[in-house]
Amino acid sequence: MNASFPLQAAIHHPPELLMQAQGVRAVIFDVDGVLTDGGLYYGESGELFKRFHVLDGLGLKQIVQEDIVPIVITGRDSKALRARLNALGITEARYGVEDKLAEAEALLKSLGLGWHEVAVMGDDWPDLPLMVRAALSAAPANAHPQVQSQVHFVTRLQGGHGAARELCDLLLIARGAYVRQLDELLEGKS
Repeated sequence: MNASFPLQAAIHHPPELLMQAQGVRAVIFDVDGVLTDGGLYYGESGELFKRFHVLDGLGLKQIVQEDIVPIVITGRDSKALRARLNALGITEARYGVEDKLAEAEALLKSLGLGWHEVAVMGDDWPDLPLMVRAALSAAPANAHPQVQSQVHFVTRLQGGHGAARELCDLLLIARGAYVRQLDELLEGKS
């Protein structure tokens, strides 16, 4: 069975954006406001939990299938975050980072990657030094306006509500893997 479903209008992208996405081999994600809704939930003993979206989790797993490395660089650290990234199999994660640019450059060097092979998704000023160097930059719909004005792609959805999945879908479409992965799923091959 070959589903060959037409791509929904909501995930059609301009050709120049797809071209930018084709050479991406790694994606750096911020956490708060990108992989979560940006809310910080504190109880008497500190931060208790974070809210993640399953759409984003599947998207991260899908890009790994295409040999795109998901990377997390975040200024915060929590048991909830570590548990979620561990459940997704994300091994390239840096927590409690104050200088995201220095951390990213060291990590990319260790992976043998250059900025021309990297996409970055962030939502606020601390992410901008990475975003302006990346081959492809993206921001959730609820990102700070200054960030939205600097990126190549602003998602329809908000951070923590499927925004990261939109970037993952863009990368899959650019590689010609989106329909193939969907067909494989429907045929029971995945």
